[in-house]
Amino acid sequence: MDLGLEPPAKRSRSFFDPDEDLLDRRPLSGMEKLPREIVLDILSRLPVTSLVSFSLVSRSWRELARDPLLPDAQLQRTASSNPFLLFHCDFPIRNNLYFVELSAAAAAPHSRSTAGSSGSGSGGISSLREFHPPFWKTMSEFEVVGSCNGILCLSDSLYKDSMYLYNPFTGYHLLLPQPKQYPNHEAAFGFGVDPKTGEYKVVKVVYYTKSTSAAPRARRSTYQLSDVQVLTVGGGGWRSLGKAPYQIACRPSGAVVDGRLHWMTRPRRYRPARPLVSFDLSEERFGEVPIPETGPLNWCNYQLMVIEGSLSAIVYCYHGRIEIWVMRVYGERDSWTKQFHIGAHVPKSLKRHKPNLPWKFCRSLTGCRVRALCVLEDTGEILLEYRARALVAYDPKKGKFRDVLFKATPNWFQTFVHIGTFNWVERIDHRGY
Repeated sequence: MDLGLEPPAKRSRSFFDPDEDLLDRRPLSGMEKLPREIVLDILSRLPVTSLVSFSLVSRSWRELARDPLLPDAQLQRTASSNPFLLFHCDFPIRNNLYFVELSAAAAAPHSRSTAGSSGSGSGGISSLREFHPPFWKTMSEFEVVGSCNGILCLSDSLYKDSMYLYNPFTGYHLLLPQPKQYPNHEAAFGFGVDPKTGEYKVVKVVYYTKSTSAAPRARRSTYQLSDVQVLTVGGGGWRSLGKAPYQIACRPSGAVVDGRLHWMTRPRRYRPARPLVSFDLSEERFGEVPIPETGPLNWCNYQLMVIEGSLSAIVYCYHGRIEIWVMRVYGERDSWTKQFHIGAHVPKSLKRHKPNLPWKFCRSLTGCRVRALCVLEDTGEILLEYRARALVAYDPKKGKFRDVLFKATPNWFQTFVHIGTFNWVERIDHRGY
């Protein structure tokens, strides 16, 4: 099932065919005669894939699905209870996006079938389905900046000059204004919603140098200038907030908690601790999140994530072991607790198939060898991604690992948890540019 704006195969005409006006002259159906609040109650209970099919029936049903109150009602009722796994494939050249329901990961069988198989087969293994972004021709390679309320923020990873907001389930997309460019630079990104105003904001923290002759290996030491750029979607162009007060690790923000984006700072030779930095989307100010005075967060490498709404960190220890620390009360140093301890593990799929690409390529896709994605509500297992090639569910009670297999899985991928909604970009861009 390809979820774009194209109608089902049985229909030869598009939504905007003038001949289809005859369809709108037919008598109103039972759904169209219902009061608005009842229609909203019914539609908000449907999964996003059913809403897409519903909107393709007729123009009048499409207008019902485009009710501006529907996305919020859906978020409150069904979307958060039925999220999706998005697979971003960045190999070999053209990027691709795939999806599957997160519940399928909990229900994945224990059989060791080939993950890359695309046949129908039996055994209850779910198959990934592919999205077809309508902007592929203008931005064929991209990275996922973030996911918020069913909207993806994507950045051009090839030319660094384009950014899109995109709802993969409806196909609606919006090209954002181009931010100020620098000749030699690297950047950290963030995407989220202002909890006070409901406005969507994109943050770009740029580190750059005016010199154009710096050697590639020496560029990191020459990035002495910085600029914090913020875009309020629908509110005009990019705004500059001036110099960044921290040296942030240049990667997308992996955790949005309490209306704040979070990044790790860059490691320093004489300062082993890597403070956590937050950016308040309402106040548009940076702050520092306290970490334990002693413990692995002071000397180990770690990745930020969100577990059950709490800021968390997956810590990479020696010999392949990992620990997951959770900040129970946001902003309180003493509330950090070690919730999970996971031993070293190599998925069977990685044992059978040796990578045919250098490790640096794998690391460029994910930033680390193991990524923690979420906790599966049905089973209590922790969903892990190993070396951008395998998904594994770990049971903390039994201390056992389980390979999570899907048909048509790409060889290399980066996985995200995405809430599927019928949120449409035109609703976000209410002021226009």
